[in-house]
Amino acid sequence: MKKAVVLLSGGLDSATTLAIAKRDGYACYALSVAYGQRHSAELAAAIRIVKVLGAAAHKTLTLDLSTIGGSALTDIRIAVPTQPSEGIPSTYVPARNTLFLTLALGWAEVLGAQDIFIGVNAVDYSGYPDCRPEFIQAFEGLANLATKAGVEGRQFHIHTPLLDFSKSEIIRRGLALGVDYALTVSCYSADPQGRACGVCDSCRLRKQGFREAGIPDPTAYF
Repeated sequence: MKKAVVLLSGGLDSATTLAIAKRDGYACYALSVAYGQRHSAELAAAIRIVKVLGAAAHKTLTLDLSTIGGSALTDIRIAVPTQPSEGIPSTYVPARNTLFLTLALGWAEVLGAQDIFIGVNAVDYSGYPDCRPEFIQAFEGLANLATKAGVEGRQFHIHTPLLDFSKSEIIRRGLALGVDYALTVSCYSADPQGRACGVCDSCRLRKQGFREAGIPDPTAYF
C-alpha cells in the first residue's frame, strides 16, 4: 500500500478526508497538531476518529501558536465571533495551514510517502487564504523544490479531496464511507467535553450542511 500523511484536526472535514484516503487504498498516517487552540477538545476527537476509522499510525505534534497569538482561536483575549463578518474573520490563524503542511511534509519524507491529504474547502468555508487552490498549488511546488525527496525525483502530491464540495456534499460522502460525525468536534468554542456553542462560524456552516443534506445533526450543544 502507498503511504499518505493525512492531517486530522478532529473536525468534520478532516475525518471525511481520512475516510477518503483510506477508501483510495492508502496506508494512512494521521497527523494532529496541538497548536494552543482554545477548542483543544478536537484533539480528543481525532483520537476517537482514528480508533473507529483506523490508521497505520497517529501522531499529535505540539506547536504552540498561542505564543504569537493574532487569532481568536489562539488568544483568549480575542472573542470568537458569533455573527458573520466582512473579510477574513478573527478566527484565521496566521500561517496555520502552511505550518501544518510543513509538518506533514517532514513526516512524509521520513516515511517515504509522497502523498499528503488535507481537508481544505473553498466552497463552504470562512474565507481563509490558506484554504484556496492557489495556496495548495504553491505549497506543492515548494515541497518538491525544498526537499531531498523532491530533488531526487520523488514528487510530492497534496490531495484536497473536499476542495470543491459544499458542506452538505462532504457530509453525504462521509456518511457513505462510514464516518460517524458524532465523534467529531468542529466548534471554535467547544467546551472540554467537545460540546458546541452552535453560533460560531464553524458551527453555522456545520449546521447548514446537515440541514441541506437532510440529515439529523448529531452534534452535542451546550
